[in-house]
Amino acid sequence: MKPLIIILSVLIALILIVWLGLQINPMPFPSYTAPTTPLQTIPIPDNLPAPVERYYRQLYGDSIPVFESAVISGTGRMNIAGIWLPARFRFTFIPGQEYRHYFENTIFGIPFFKVNEHFLKGTARLELPFGISEGAKIDQGANLALWAEAIWMPSIWVTDPRAHWEAIDENSAMLVVPFKDGPGQSTAEVERITAFFDPQTGLLKSMQSMRYQGNESENKTLWINEALEWQIQNEYWQPTQTAVTWADKGTPWARFTTLEVVYNSDVTQYIQLSGIE
Repeated sequence: MKPLIIILSVLIALILIVWLGLQINPMPFPSYTAPTTPLQTIPIPDNLPAPVERYYRQLYGDSIPVFESAVISGTGRMNIAGIWLPARFRFTFIPGQEYRHYFENTIFGIPFFKVNEHFLKGTARLELPFGISEGAKIDQGANLALWAEAIWMPSIWVTDPRAHWEAIDENSAMLVVPFKDGPGQSTAEVERITAFFDPQTGLLKSMQSMRYQGNESENKTLWINEALEWQIQNEYWQPTQTAVTWADKGTPWARFTTLEVVYNSDVTQYIQLSGIE
């Protein structure tokens, strides 16, 4: 029995070590320090649905800042195969046009799993340690992410003439956004994202849309982006705690804490890179 006891003891010790390693949150990425330009502002447009106008006035008052780019950094946890992994992230956006997502999952604060995702000129490419994911259904999901994740730079939802709001009721509205209208695309389509607003604060609570989970998916699944907590950062209200959920799973697969937001730097080269350098 001794060999069996030894093997079990070693396995238990290894499991405990791995569990302890997954309790340690990583250090955030170094601050993004590229030069920035001042934000310009525009008046809040007329004829917005009531909860949308209330939302913008809660965030900004009477004038909306115009964001030319955004670099969002922070930490979080991601559920991979049923295991919650610590993570750090950096999202780079040219609002309404392109983005790059970069994640690192860590153990004992050390990166062991890296993901680099681009959505450039209407085409998505997801680089994983075990392969590349791309295709028409990946593009559809990435396009929705481009617009839903503009929660950090929401003026794009009214400054881009390709997007518009439609009224639903006093606490929700429909955001209609373009799809397949980029360079080389012959047909313009649209996607719809339902936005729900907190009746007490007026702030955005969640955005819900129908998205393919992967290129092999036969049907779309309800995709839920939640803003769980708001704080003032860089003089503006920002969603500092967010979660992402596939409705068929029932609980979030990712939770993010926003630690740094940098606006209006030149990201035309940075958005095409891999990693953070």
